[in-house]
Amino acid sequence: MNLEEYFARTGYKGSTEKQDLETLTDIFQHHIRAVPFENLSIHCGEKITLELEHVYNKIVQRKRGGWCMENNQLLGWVLKGLGYDTSFLGAYVFNPHQNAYATLMTHLVVKVVIDGKAYIVDGGFGVSYQMWQPMELVSGKDQPQAPGVFRFTEKNGVWYLEKTRRKQYIPNQSFSNSDLLEKKECRKVYMLSLEPRTVEDFRFQCTYLQTSPDSLFTKKSICTLQTTDGFRALIGWTLTETTYNYKENMDLVEFVTLEDEEVEKTLKEKFNITLERKLVPINIKGPYTI
Repeated sequence: MNLEEYFARTGYKGSTEKQDLETLTDIFQHHIRAVPFENLSIHCGEKITLELEHVYNKIVQRKRGGWCMENNQLLGWVLKGLGYDTSFLGAYVFNPHQNAYATLMTHLVVKVVIDGKAYIVDGGFGVSYQMWQPMELVSGKDQPQAPGVFRFTEKNGVWYLEKTRRKQYIPNQSFSNSDLLEKKECRKVYMLSLEPRTVEDFRFQCTYLQTSPDSLFTKKSICTLQTTDGFRALIGWTLTETTYNYKENMDLVEFVTLEDEEVEKTLKEKFNITLERKLVPINIKGPYTI
C-alpha cells in the first residue's frame, strides 16, 4: 500500500506537500472521477469486507469502486498519510419513500480540519447527491457546487445535509415518471453527529447491507461515476447520463435501457470496470433516486 500507486489510480499529479483546502479539493475530485460508487460485488458473488488492505487491493490494484465504507475509508487513509487532520463520522441516510432518516448508521464520511475549520469530505454517495467539493461544516450556509446547492443545518448537535437541484430535462419521455427520478427540487440527504467513529462501528452494517432482503443494496445493482460535467449511473439495466446545467438552471438527464449482453461492455467503457465474476443485474423498485 502506497500513496504513489493510489495517485496513479486516480490520475492526480498535483502537490502532496500542502495540507490546504485547494489541494484537498483537487485530490478529492480526482477520486470521485476515477473511482465509482458501486455495490457490484454483492451481485457477482463477492463479499465486501472493511479491512483496509482489502479495500486498497480492490480499488487501487483491481481498479474497482466501492460504497461509502470503502471509498471514504481509503480517502481517509490517503489524507492522513499526507498529514491532514482527519477523523471518521457516521451518518443516517434519508429514505425519501418513507420520508424518514434510517435508524441504522450506515454511512461513513470523513471530517477534515484545516486551519481550525472543519470540512466534510464524502466520496461515497454517488449520483446527483455526490458532493464535488469538501463542504465546510457550518450551519445554514448555502454552498453552491456543480451538482447543485448543498446546505448543512445544525439542530441540537445533529447536522442535517440537504441539496437543492436544478430543473431536469428528460429527452426520453418514457422515463419521465421513472422511480429513479427524484421529483423534489430540495431533498434531504443524511444526518450526522460529530462523535468520532471507527471502521469497527460499521462492521454489522457492512454485513447487513449486503445480505438483508430489506437492504437497498441487495435490491439494486448500482455503479455510478462522476464526470467533468455531471455523472453517469448504471442501475440494473438502466444507464443514465446526466449533464449539469447544460442550459440555464436545467440539467440534461438521458436514459437508455441495456440488453444483458451490453451490461459488462458498458461497465468497461463508461466506468472502466472489469469484473472477475459474472454480474447478475437487478433493479427492484425502491428508495434510490438520481
